[in-house]
Amino acid sequence: MGNNIAIEFEHVSKQYRLGLVSTKTLSHDIRRFWITNVLGKEDPYLKIGETNDRASKGNSEYVWALRDIDFKVEQGDVVGIIGKNGAGKSTLLKLLSRVTGPTTGTIRAHGRIGSLLEVGTGFHGEMTGRENIFMNGAILGMSRAEIQSKLDEIIDFSGCERYIDTPVKRYSSGMTVRLGFAVAAFLEPEILVVDEVLAVGDAEFQKKAIGKMKDVSQGQGRTVLFVSHNMASVRALCNHGVLLENGKVKLIGGVNHVVDTYLKDNNGGASSADVEWSVDEAPHKGAVTVLRCAVCCDRDIITNETPFDLVFDFQNDEEGLSLGVNPHVYNAQDICLFNVGVPEKPLPKGKYRAVFHVPGGLFCAGTYRVDNLFFSHNSSYFNHEHALSFEVNSVREDDFSNYLGVYYPMSVTSEISEL
Repeated sequence: MGNNIAIEFEHVSKQYRLGLVSTKTLSHDIRRFWITNVLGKEDPYLKIGETNDRASKGNSEYVWALRDIDFKVEQGDVVGIIGKNGAGKSTLLKLLSRVTGPTTGTIRAHGRIGSLLEVGTGFHGEMTGRENIFMNGAILGMSRAEIQSKLDEIIDFSGCERYIDTPVKRYSSGMTVRLGFAVAAFLEPEILVVDEVLAVGDAEFQKKAIGKMKDVSQGQGRTVLFVSHNMASVRALCNHGVLLENGKVKLIGGVNHVVDTYLKDNNGGASSADVEWSVDEAPHKGAVTVLRCAVCCDRDIITNETPFDLVFDFQNDEEGLSLGVNPHVYNAQDICLFNVGVPEKPLPKGKYRAVFHVPGGLFCAGTYRVDNLFFSHNSSYFNHEHALSFEVNSVREDDFSNYLGVYYPMSVTSEISEL
C-alpha cells in the first residue's frame, strides 16, 4: 500500500445467508470446509447468490451485501458513503472496523481506527455514566490514563455533567448517544469511521458533532469515512463521495457530483428539482393524474435565503370534482416541517397548476423530500408519496447552525390555475 494511502478495499465482497447461520446442515458445512481449507478450491457457495435488493423477492437463499468493492482512500480525505437503506453502507464500515470479516477480498488500513457505528452500544444500564466512560473508552482502545486525562473534556462535551454519577438506565436515549459520541470523539485515531451519529440527538448535539468531526478531519488531518442520509452534512464535511447501490459501487468522485447523482437517481432519472412523467408512467388515482412536480427558482442553487416555488401540474378527468392540493415537506430525519394547502374547490375537467410561493429565510440548509396530498371533502383523495426532493444550501460553509432543521413557514402563499 502506498505511503499516502490510508485505506484500500481490494475486490471486497460480503455474502449472507438469509434467515440462517452457516449453510443449514452439518454435512454442507463439512463439505465447504473440506473443499476450501483442505483441497484449496473455490468455495462452491460463492458461485450462488443474488444482488441485495431488499425490495424484491429473490430465488436464492444467499445475498451479496457487498460485491467486488474496489477503491482507495488517501490520508486526510473525508469520504461520504451514501446510498439507499440496504445499499451496504453500514456493512462496509463494519468490515473496515473488523466487526465482521469479508467473504472475499482484502482490506488494508494504515493507522488506528476509531469507529462510531452504533454510538452507546455496550453501555451497562446499572453502571453510572462515569463508569461507562471508562468501560466504553477501554472497548474503543483507550488506556485508563488516556481516559482519565480527557475525562473532564468528555463530560463537558456530552452535556450530561449533572447525571454523570447516575446509572445510565435512567438516561434518555438522546443522553446515552451524547455520552457515547463524547467518548468516541476524544479517541485519537488516524482513521475515523462514522455511521449516522447525527440521526439521533437535538440541534445542539448535532451542531457539536458536526463541528467535532470537521475539526478532526480538517484541523487534525485525519482520514474520515462518514455515512449519512443527510446530504447537507455530507456536502459540508466531505471532499469525496462513494455511491453504493445494491451492494456495489455505482460512482466515486467529488462529493457534489456524487450527491447530485444520488438525488437525481431517486427521482426516476429526472433532476431532483424537476420531475415530469410520460402519460403511461404518470402517478394517478381515480380522476387525478400527476403530470409534473418541480422546485422553481431563479438561481441554480437554493440557499437558506433564496425564495422558490413548489409547482405541481395535474390533470382532472372528472367534471366538477372538488379538490384541494396540500404538499408535505419532510427533512432528512423524516419529520414533516411544511404543510400548506390550496383550498378545496370544484374543478372542471382539464389540466391545472398549483403553485406554492416560499419566501427566503424559512428553510435551513438540508435535504428535503416532498409528498403531495390531493384532498376532497376534507379527506385524503390521493397521497403522492416521494413526489420529489430538493436541497437547501447554507450561505456560508462554516455556518453549521444552518444544517439543523427548518423555520416553520407562516408566510407561504398559494394559487391554482388552469393550464
